Amino acid sequence: MNIVLSVVWDVNPNLFSIGGFDVRWYGLSWALAFALGMVFFANFVKREGLPPKTLDSIIWYGALATIIGARLGHCLFYNPAYYLAHPLEILYIREGGLASHGAAVGLLVGLWLFSRRRKLPYVWSLDRIMVPVTVGGAMVRLGNLMNSEIYGRPTGRAWGFEFVRDNHWFVNSPQGFPVHPTQIYEAACYLLTFVVLIWLYYGRDEARRRPGVMFGVGLIGVFLTRFFIEFVKIPQVEFEEQMTLMMGQWLSIPFILLGVFMIVWAYRRRPEDSMKHKQVKKEEIVANIRSKNK
Repeated sequence: MNIVLSVVWDVNPNLFSIGGFDVRWYGLSWALAFALGMVFFANFVKREGLPPKTLDSIIWYGALATIIGARLGHCLFYNPAYYLAHPLEILYIREGGLASHGAAVGLLVGLWLFSRRRKLPYVWSLDRIMVPVTVGGAMVRLGNLMNSEIYGRPTGRAWGFEFVRDNHWFVNSPQGFPVHPTQIYEAACYLLTFVVLIWLYYGRDEARRRPGVMFGVGLIGVFLTRFFIEFVKIPQVEFEEQMTLMMGQWLSIPFILLGVFMIVWAYRRRPEDSMKHKQVKKEEIVANIRSKNK
């Protein structure tokens, strides 16, 4: 293999240390993801005239459900035998192990609970959550990059990375060839999906014209990206080497199909049906939230 150029990636995963406590880039990426979520939802709430307390609720429900789902997803999707035998280690979140598919399931459950409590349409939450999910997903993948983890197979492309800080790099790439920086691939695709969703929300007012479209577009953008990039990723666990498709691909298929269904469902409804009673429904939602806060 003729290597023309490569990037030697030798970044310390610790941003800084305070005493014996390390602050890692990966943790910062999650913090930024949640902070961006707060910023966007604060704007959505203000723009749509909803009570400010709506923001507090969705942040708590969304953040807790995402973290719990991500951890349980990693433990139960990728190493169930070990964690069922050692259930207390599920709580050792600082040792690593968060799965995006688990985070998605957790977030769906959290948003359902939030919507039920606040008497908001479930699809209202689903459409708007995809904006911070996509940009947040990009932040998390860049956190993986800083950790020198979840990269791809060997490549002779000029943009290949040498993850010299990862002890498994020479195992995953026996001759020391650069590998695909799949973290960057995913982050770029998520940001592209984010731009499309921003255009749909602010440019076309699609969240109110056709509820469900933004959720569907977001699911397809995130999980179709994951499905195709898995082809150049190294297996995360040993049993994946014997599988026709990687675990991440099998888990992505239901979300892709759900995204297609949501778009078809939304477009089968006439836009005027959603817009006709928009003001009435908005007033009902505000009244429901205010009565809940009393």
